[in-house]
Amino acid sequence: MTNKAYTVQTAQIALIVALGGFLMGFDASVISGVVKFIEAEFALTKIQLGWAVASLTLTATLGMMVSGPLSDKFGRKPVLKGAALLFFVSALGSAFAPDYTTLVIARMVGGLGVGAALIIAPMYIAEVSPAHLRGRLVSMNQLNIVIGISVAFFSNYLILKLGSSESSWVATLGLEKWQWRWMLGIEALPALLYFIFLFRVPESPRWLVAQGRQSEAKQTLSRINSDEDAERELLQIEEHLKKDEKESNVSLVEKLKNLLHPRLRFVLFIGLSVSVIQQLTGINAVFFYAPMIFEQSGIGTDASFLQAIAVGLTNLVFTFVAIYLIDKVGRKLLLVVGLAGIAISMFSLSHGFGSATYQITPETYQTLPNEIKIPEIQALQGEVFDNDLAFKSKLRETLGEARFIQYESALLTAAITMNKNQILFSIIGFVACFAFSLGPIMWVLFSELFPNYIRGVAISFVGLVNSGVSFGVQLIFPWELANLGNAMTFLLYGMVAVIGLGIIIKWLPETKGLSLEELEDHLVNNR
Repeated sequence: MTNKAYTVQTAQIALIVALGGFLMGFDASVISGVVKFIEAEFALTKIQLGWAVASLTLTATLGMMVSGPLSDKFGRKPVLKGAALLFFVSALGSAFAPDYTTLVIARMVGGLGVGAALIIAPMYIAEVSPAHLRGRLVSMNQLNIVIGISVAFFSNYLILKLGSSESSWVATLGLEKWQWRWMLGIEALPALLYFIFLFRVPESPRWLVAQGRQSEAKQTLSRINSDEDAERELLQIEEHLKKDEKESNVSLVEKLKNLLHPRLRFVLFIGLSVSVIQQLTGINAVFFYAPMIFEQSGIGTDASFLQAIAVGLTNLVFTFVAIYLIDKVGRKLLLVVGLAGIAISMFSLSHGFGSATYQITPETYQTLPNEIKIPEIQALQGEVFDNDLAFKSKLRETLGEARFIQYESALLTAAITMNKNQILFSIIGFVACFAFSLGPIMWVLFSELFPNYIRGVAISFVGLVNSGVSFGVQLIFPWELANLGNAMTFLLYGMVAVIGLGIIIKWLPETKGLSLEELEDHLVNNR
């Protein structure tokens, strides 16, 4: 085989494994189209709504915590198969959930699959990839995540539009009354396909060597390298495993203690910093609540779902940019440029919402649904509100919580005066900057920073922190909008990006072009 053929073979294996990223992205973002429906159907408070969204991330945190050690014991491949089955069960359970509690439980089952796929897929890809391609191939997992996000936004919009169709088959399938159930249930198909495709990939060669199965490891390496390169890489893996033999043959508790060893302190600091910054810049607030955010600008439900598709496509395009550049310009430069752009975008978003005013005029009053054309709303004509908190508080007082939730979008569309393009371009700018920086690079760094003997536990730990922060962001985002307001919420995200930019500039080392074993020597053994 030629070098090109080996590269294609490796890329095919990486692409199959990275389908776990597709399911993770789909599962995470499909809820963005559901929140509007379940909030009204189950009469949820803002915290309950946040819990319905964030519950997946809570169990994803648990999935991350256990998947690394499980993959060290049983192998990377069995854990990924288990994740595929969890995605399948979650999709069907969510679609047929008769009540709020069942829906949350089904989402939590899917969260276990998300946690496992999020940790093990990039780790597996890093372990089968040659050094000069590792950044791009590991980024394929992030690419699949953003494709999943984009497909979720598109399928939500498609189901929303089909639900308003008068076709007989739409009525037969119940799309007009079960829109949110179809949005959640459609994931079962790709989950089943992922489980089947995983039978075509080999086990990780580094895991096989750690289990003393050198002949199988060599067979795997020979699938993706020439015999000469496979032999050389096998010897390099064996050499480092022997060097780390004492550390690798310890219990999980001891491995966790070893994370605090002084020689791992630097890489742990970098890993934790990047994991926290990635979430506190607000990415999952945008992906999980995109239609809700756009509705806050007063564009209406259909347009908000359509603009969410634009967000997904932007994420997809700029992830390709990251894959093209990551092994050319390196990890650090992309992170510096991306975080600077994230900060600017969030400050622009905060300014856009902060400059908005809200007023119901006689003309816009006529556009309101007849159900809320009541004397109390009519009496608000001419009154100008200079922030969203004051306007929404008055509407809640006038309509009551249930009717306010039902008609919030229509009222905002009628009353708001703001630069809607500024909101759209700020969010697209934020997503673009995230997509070529923090999105893919965080997982590349996780797969590179930690030595082989502790990689599974270490990635699980920093992934656990990342997921825990993500859970908090998703849980309180509806509460933040309701209590802090749009402008202050996005201002806080921008301030986090500025802090993160300082950390990256001062402390992050460049990791491109080095093998995992060379990185271990540079970042751990020789420090």
